[in-house]
Amino acid sequence: MILKIVTLFLVAIGVLAMFGKVNLPGRKAASLKCRKCGRYRIGKAPCDCGGRKK
Repeated sequence: MILKIVTLFLVAIGVLAMFGKVNLPGRKAASLKCRKCGRYRIGKAPCDCGGRKK
């Protein structure tokens, strides 16, 4: 019984991982790094550097 539950849990996690990697059409991909300073950006907000290179 426990083996069934663990297997179903792992399958569900695998399905969620596949949906997380899907690129939906019409959705613009955000760049991961700031073009000016090179730091990683989190979320959609602009970088805190304000255009200054460090």
